[in-house]
Amino acid sequence: MFKKTFLKVAAVALFVVSCNNDDDNGPVLSDLEVNFTGLENLGSDFVYEGWVIVDGSPVSTGTFTVDDSGTLSSTVFQVNDQQLLNATSFVLSIEPVEDPDPAPADTKILAGDFSGNIADLDSGIVGDFGNASGTFFLRTPTDETTGNNMNDENGVWFGNPGMPPTPGLTLPQLPDGWIYEGWVVVDGVGALTTGTFDVFDAEDNAAPFSGPNPGPPIPGEDFFENQPDGFTFPLDIRGRTIVVTVEPVPDNSPAPFLLKPLLGVAGQETAPSTHTLSANPDSLPVGRVTR
Repeated sequence: MFKKTFLKVAAVALFVVSCNNDDDNGPVLSDLEVNFTGLENLGSDFVYEGWVIVDGSPVSTGTFTVDDSGTLSSTVFQVNDQQLLNATSFVLSIEPVEDPDPAPADTKILAGDFSGNIADLDSGIVGDFGNASGTFFLRTPTDETTGNNMNDENGVWFGNPGMPPTPGLTLPQLPDGWIYEGWVVVDGVGALTTGTFDVFDAEDNAAPFSGPNPGPPIPGEDFFENQPDGFTFPLDIRGRTIVVTVEPVPDNSPAPFLLKPLLGVAGQETAPSTHTLSANPDSLPVGRVTR
């Protein structure tokens, strides 16, 4: 009886040791806690993904979503302990839900270096908007008839009036994955795009609402044609909020993205008067991660 009991105990002990050895051979995980302010719901096609930079290479810390109230689906992620300890910085990117590429996308929205166990994050990886400013004017150069048609309140252009108009935006050049877009906000209805652009001294990439004549060599739009549901054309721009956003590429939403570095209100005067766009730092998200 003693011999059988001893053999059973020995077998159990061997099993426990074997399991412990298996655990010792696996990676040790540590918690990474994230806290973000100003992120928005990306819809069903995209997610946010965190990355720690270890020896110059990105290591994913996991993905999460944000609901309409700004609440994250997860705030604590388990990461390889040694990689987390050796990480020098943290980057947050926007990724497609179905993502065949294991590397971070170009749409990196926040980043920061670790100081001890904390990394404070800002949108400097997209651009430095500390000195952002701009001017715009109201005029309708794409109208079907030529000359002053007394309807210049129906168009908005980002720059300074002249022959030809000159650029009027002080903004950084954006990295791959991002593009600027202008907007006119109609209270109670929504925002209308003036087109996307990546240079300030040429026409933008679309003219969905303009008349048949070519526009000037600056971004902007006249609002005469292809009136969307809920809007009334020709659209009077006077008194309306004008916004310049930074949009991800690709962009699956027809609405303005959360990065709104420039904001202004159109006055009552049309060209040659100009109106001011001011920096809007409150629209820029921030974050902190703790390891």
